[in-house]
Amino acid sequence: MQPIVHPVVGYLCYAGYTRTRHGTRPRGEPTVVAVFAAIVPDLIDQPLWLVGITPVGRTVAHSLFGAILFVGVIGVLARQHGRPDLGIAFAIGYVSHLVADIPWHVLAGDYDELGFLLWPVTEMPAYSGVKVIGTVWGVEVTTLWFEGMIFVIGLLVWWFDDRPGLGVSRQYVRDR
Repeated sequence: MQPIVHPVVGYLCYAGYTRTRHGTRPRGEPTVVAVFAAIVPDLIDQPLWLVGITPVGRTVAHSLFGAILFVGVIGVLARQHGRPDLGIAFAIGYVSHLVADIPWHVLAGDYDELGFLLWPVTEMPAYSGVKVIGTVWGVEVTTLWFEGMIFVIGLLVWWFDDRPGLGVSRQYVRDR
């Protein structure tokens, strides 16, 4: 999945959780945490790959082993600071990233690219990029089409939810 779509997926997952669990729209700080957590795997793995520490850009933080470690540590810290809601938001955002990276490989039949889930136990081949899912009326339908739709839908949901997290982010920038 394209990096810009992950925070939107993280938001949609967190919004679904808050509606289901609490019957409310998402609110400020936890929303920011969920959206940020949805990009954490790329923020960790891409630099490691770019400087040559790992062989590809989806290893340490994209692995279920890394996810358990990161989500566990943040969950414990959030609970210790009396904010378990932020630990839950982090877990939802982080896990949404990993889950969102799976369907395209399955739909395209590139099962070997799912090796990131159990890295370093399994090998992770180089990412082959945008996947062709099928053809409709002679036009190739790629994963970018679906990602574009997810992005637009996510932004609309966020907008109609009164843009949670925006006020917190603005306040943070003003205070710095």
